[in-house]
Amino acid sequence: MGDVLDLFGPATRDWFRAAFAEPTQVQERGWREVAAGRHVLMAAPTGSGKTLAAFLWCLDRLASEPVPADAERCRVLYVSPLKALAHDVDRNLRSPLVGIRHQVETAGGVAPDITAAIRTGDTPTEARRSMERHPPDILITTPESLYLILTSNARKILASVRWLIVDEIHSVAATKRGSHLALSFERLSALTKVEPQRIGLSATQRPLEEVAKFLGGAGRDVAIVDAGRLKTMEVKVEVPVEDMSQLKSYDDSGQSANSIWPAIYPRLLSLIRDHRSTIVFVNSRRLSERIAARINELAEEDLVRAHHGSIAREQRLLIEDQLKAGTLRGLVATSTLELGIDMGAVDLVLQVEAPPSVAAGIQRVGRAGHSVGEVSRGVIIPKFRGDLLEAAAVVEGMLEGRIESTTVPRKPLDVLAQQIVAMCAMDEWKVEDLGTVVRRAYPYSDLGPRSLETVLDMLSGRYPSDEFAELRPRIVWDRVAGTVRGRKGAQHLAVTNPGTIPDRGLYTVNLVEDGRRVGELDEEMVYESRVGETFVLGASTWRIAEITPSQVLVTPAPGEPGKIAFWKADAPSRPAELGMALGKMVRELRSLAPDAAERRLRERAGFDDRAIKNLLAYLEDQAAATGAVPDDRTVVVERFRDEIGDWRVCLHTPLGGRVHAPLALALEARLQERLGVDARALWTDDGIAFHLPDVESPPGLDELMLDPEEVESLVAAQLPASALFAGRFRENAARSLLLPRRRPGQRTPLWQQRMRSANLLRVAGQYADFPILAETWRECMSDHFDMPALTTLLRSIRSREVRVVAVDTERASPFASSLLFSYVAQFMYEGDSPLAERRAQALTLDRELLAELLGTEDLRELLDPESIAAVELELQGLLPERFPRDPDEAHDLLIRLGDLSTAEAAARGIEMEWLRALERDRRAVSARIAGESRWFAAEDAGRYREGLGVTLPVGLPDAYLDPGTEPLASLLRRWARTHVPFVAADVMERWSLAGPAVEAALAQLVGRGDVIAGEFRPSARGREHCHPEVLRMLRRRSLAALRREVESVPPDALARFLPAWHGVGARAGGVDRLLEVVFQLQGAALPASVIERDVITSRVANYNPRLLDELVSMGEVVWVGRGSLGTSDGRVALYLRGDAPRLVPEPADAPAEELHTRLRDHMRARGAAFFRDLYAACGGGDEEAMLDALWDLVWAGEVTN
Repeated sequence: MGDVLDLFGPATRDWFRAAFAEPTQVQERGWREVAAGRHVLMAAPTGSGKTLAAFLWCLDRLASEPVPADAERCRVLYVSPLKALAHDVDRNLRSPLVGIRHQVETAGGVAPDITAAIRTGDTPTEARRSMERHPPDILITTPESLYLILTSNARKILASVRWLIVDEIHSVAATKRGSHLALSFERLSALTKVEPQRIGLSATQRPLEEVAKFLGGAGRDVAIVDAGRLKTMEVKVEVPVEDMSQLKSYDDSGQSANSIWPAIYPRLLSLIRDHRSTIVFVNSRRLSERIAARINELAEEDLVRAHHGSIAREQRLLIEDQLKAGTLRGLVATSTLELGIDMGAVDLVLQVEAPPSVAAGIQRVGRAGHSVGEVSRGVIIPKFRGDLLEAAAVVEGMLEGRIESTTVPRKPLDVLAQQIVAMCAMDEWKVEDLGTVVRRAYPYSDLGPRSLETVLDMLSGRYPSDEFAELRPRIVWDRVAGTVRGRKGAQHLAVTNPGTIPDRGLYTVNLVEDGRRVGELDEEMVYESRVGETFVLGASTWRIAEITPSQVLVTPAPGEPGKIAFWKADAPSRPAELGMALGKMVRELRSLAPDAAERRLRERAGFDDRAIKNLLAYLEDQAAATGAVPDDRTVVVERFRDEIGDWRVCLHTPLGGRVHAPLALALEARLQERLGVDARALWTDDGIAFHLPDVESPPGLDELMLDPEEVESLVAAQLPASALFAGRFRENAARSLLLPRRRPGQRTPLWQQRMRSANLLRVAGQYADFPILAETWRECMSDHFDMPALTTLLRSIRSREVRVVAVDTERASPFASSLLFSYVAQFMYEGDSPLAERRAQALTLDRELLAELLGTEDLRELLDPESIAAVELELQGLLPERFPRDPDEAHDLLIRLGDLSTAEAAARGIEMEWLRALERDRRAVSARIAGESRWFAAEDAGRYREGLGVTLPVGLPDAYLDPGTEPLASLLRRWARTHVPFVAADVMERWSLAGPAVEAALAQLVGRGDVIAGEFRPSARGREHCHPEVLRMLRRRSLAALRREVESVPPDALARFLPAWHGVGARAGGVDRLLEVVFQLQGAALPASVIERDVITSRVANYNPRLLDELVSMGEVVWVGRGSLGTSDGRVALYLRGDAPRLVPEPADAPAEELHTRLRDHMRARGAAFFRDLYAACGGGDEEAMLDALWDLVWAGEVTN
């Protein structure tokens, strides 16, 4: 003990001796390596003092060395994969810092003020600025925040870092997040004044050498301190029912339910109440919420809370503190509490379902008895019989320490693309130096020059951004000088889209009153929710007050029932190593006598009596159904008809989803090729289920057994059409900044991400060397599929080391029932299925024939000429607000538009000196095309030479001379993308090309759907061509213009418009003006008493009633009655003689008394008449009555002038 502590200064030594009895093994061995200045990986179980093993030497140096200048204070950088772990370490550092300071002061010295600060995504802006002004001695951060610091001006505080401590390194090493972090480490090393000493902390891992290489990177030796003795664990597997195959329970209403949950909840409650502090681990967020809600319901108090990644950090910290303080008896958690967070007094871990792996099981149970020397106690409660089998294999592995191997992803190009943009945004790099820094990171140690070049090609704009906007250049690659630098906006792009965690378009849940964040919800959950509904999140009930495009605003609804929130996510597949161990265990159990099998399960897997009975019965039932049980040396092929008479074929092996997924794809391809059957396959960790509709007999074993040599090509044939490929491509494209967030800080809906990704995939699919396509292939084939394990299985089948048992059954066996249970769920939502289904090619229509049948006049009528002109200006970059602001943006415009004369370039805001500078940098070319000098981007040189026969200047890089597969067609596609509808003659004139060549290339593009042929513009004659996107834009703009014409206006606008339109207060007078007014007033029913006095007088200057009398008497104006107003007035409408027959309505409510009839008949027979003639013809009598009857006919509109 004295030896190792003598390495430290007196204050540190005295504090440690006063605080601890003796160093642990990892501390004693680790301090020696750190003190010697070596990079070191320390591996030890949870609760063995790893954190102090890493930090104490650093703290001792900080306390004993002179305090440097303020700008060089930051000497220790601690990186944690979890924010919660970062806060934990910050708290735990206070004890040694305060203790060492007291020891220094006791000895009469002056202790330096050693500061520690946390920088994560939750750190307020003011605190970040303060850190930059006054750097802390110890900076605690996360991988994503380290990347953000390195990609900002704050990176200057890291130049003085001497020690780099990486905690829980095993949790990131096998992921892309780890690859991202490894590149950040190398960026840090390139920035610091001295190479930082790297100290990695890991739980027990296998092989530690791989993790050590990951920590050190290429060319650095890392010492390994393996204090990985297994922590003493007591693990039991309990089953709360007698027979898991015969579940019968009753709910409050007396209804029976075939579920194990009514037995699980009381057992969980009992175990929680029997212990001081408990964590219940589950494998999904929804299950966490559901169990927490039911336990509290059963306990009739808030005994436990849910804890998972979709609960806001503030809420999680509050929940963790409540557990530590003892006010909360338990947490129901996902993997968020799996890593080394100090949960203090937890004395029991419960696991519902088998842990996903042996390593996860050890980590989770290790949360109990977290302190040095304590025993970790855990209870696993399986949900169904298949789960029981996996639990047995996992617990055996946990107790024997058989941890799965860690595999570091090799050369993920999407992560590389993101980091290169970030690096170039901050500095100009020589390509050679950039490659050197990248290759120092272990995941990229064997990165080939071709791979690096394709990523630089993609980021510098080699692939056409006219087809997908986000392919526009992010960096400038000067191939002659061999340098790369960031474009304008590169830094903003890099820091607003950081890290590797996929964006699933989650909604945040915020309180209405103060906007505080409560958590987040899955898009699908929100789509199925309505305002006023209640839901459970974090074991608390919330009422939805409002749903905005990116938030769900809620109010607390304590005590009310609510639906359980759910999230869609990918569950990790069983590792093949665990699958082999499970298979071996099954084989050994089947070969043992019942007593020996029971003893093995009790002693080596911690099974209780009911668990033993259920597992052995499960294996016995399967053996009875199929005659064999799948194990590490047996594959069972089971065939039966389902309830509707279709054949189902189930392939049972225990090897896990990473083996079954590629095998399912390969068998789908084989069955399609050999039998012409469209087999739908589902795979799980326990096997593959095929649904074979419309076949007389199921496929034989020879169709289902593949050659190891052909399996990779079969998988390759199926992979691009799979949902897996589309989903991974979307995530990889987002990581490589090709699908950036439109509005940082706001959610991008998942359906929108999928749509953009599908468009990018369509464009990228044309280029065999597109790096993100290559990365998606690599990820699927290496990270998601275990191709070596599959090949080994198929070789073992061929060599008869693994036997295949085929059996036809009447109904699904117990193992098959578990497989089929997942079948419906698998095909209910296929979110990332490719948009162009394979079957869509069965029906193709001749587009021109279709246009002929449907007619093309509709577009000519629809497209608005003004919209066409506006779109042309926009596409051609002729709007001043879109003019380039620097040479980089001028280069972008050349790439987008193609060749421009000097005058055309000037009209688009491109300055001559910019063109000269681009030409000097070999980024632009000046050449003669169609008899005049024009400029175009150097990247297009090959296409112009091969497509148009342009003579190029010497000295262009070879990469720019590649013409692609169809140079003229690609130039025409760009022309279409940047022009409104055009005719072939426009292109011929522009490039001085022969008609047949242009027509042939256009026909080729029309046939593929890249260009549409038809008649589009009202003024054009003959056949035109247009890009589909441009046509969509024109239709949208034209419809918008039409809508603007008919959209409503505010009342004050109408009030201003009407007097002006009617000419109220006009200066014009005379007969002509009066006729204009009558024309406007035609049909308006106005009181006869006001027509002249108010209406006409206000519209005709110097109006005299004689004018209207003249027009009426001459028959130029017709008046028609439109209803009486009392006894002395009525409504009258005026009409021009020529318009009256069309506009005058049929008389309404015609009077029908005898006198009215006599007057009507006489006038119809004789036409116009004076009153005296009418009076005499209709029989005389009361003159007043005759006059009233005549006025009745006038107001009814039957009698007029």
